[in-house]
Amino acid sequence: MRARQLEVFCAVMRAGTVTGAARALNISQPALSQVLLHAEDELGFRLFERVKGRLVPTLAAEELYPEAQHVFAGLDALRRRTEDMRKGRTGLVRLAASPPPAIGLVPAALQRFRGDRPDVTVRSMIAPVETLVPMVLGGDAELAVAMDDGPRPGLDIETVGRAGIVCVMPAGHALAGREPLDFAAIGDFPLISYRQDTRPGRELARMAGAAGLAYRPDIEIDVSLSAMAFVQQGLGIALVDGLLPWRKFEGVEARPFAADFQLPVAILTRTDRALSAASDRLRDHLRAVCAAISGSPP
Repeated sequence: MRARQLEVFCAVMRAGTVTGAARALNISQPALSQVLLHAEDELGFRLFERVKGRLVPTLAAEELYPEAQHVFAGLDALRRRTEDMRKGRTGLVRLAASPPPAIGLVPAALQRFRGDRPDVTVRSMIAPVETLVPMVLGGDAELAVAMDDGPRPGLDIETVGRAGIVCVMPAGHALAGREPLDFAAIGDFPLISYRQDTRPGRELARMAGAAGLAYRPDIEIDVSLSAMAFVQQGLGIALVDGLLPWRKFEGVEARPFAADFQLPVAILTRTDRALSAASDRLRDHLRAVCAAISGSPP
């Protein structure tokens, strides 16, 4: 018995009449009767007797009905599952991000996403940008958020926002009352910042050189988050991205730094593979949150 025949058979058994079954399935009575006749022809025995305009189940139909209900319930569950997957209401989303967007952007996006997709499981991963690229290309993550929008073979790079540079210092520091800060202002204070072979490191070195100063961090970092503990320990001030919510960390203050550049925030996806409906919806929320918070004060 085919799926449509099974659906019609169960509907007639429940309703007891062709009229009621046709109304429940939202089809015409002749169409329903035709499906039922084809089912009986293929089975080789009758399912219903026509008695005074009514369909009376045969003993064979009574015997089949409990199992038919079980099978139909499974088909109905499968249909609902596939519909949920098609509309992005269920499934698994794999999201990777470098530390600044993972902390400063992803939580707000996930809060929105979980609000309208509560049954979707999200697998959140944090990794440096060098690792994010092979993760997306290899299918370990469907989409990634990085502070780098340089072209990468096999990836679509969508720049969704930008973040400025801030100076993070211990609470009550002598520089706390001065803004915006520049290289001349930070003077000889011990500096915590990016290595020169990173994108922000190169930009800061260029700026310092234009001001006739040297860019030589006393403590070099790869990611901005690692500067937090150093600043809290009083080891110096830090020049880092403004995407992280620095104001939420205890014992530090953040002030805008007068940089002539901003760091990009980009979403990375595979060029040759479309996102699932759920992942596409999460990307929409990432775009919206990034648009709302990019460039906001630290």
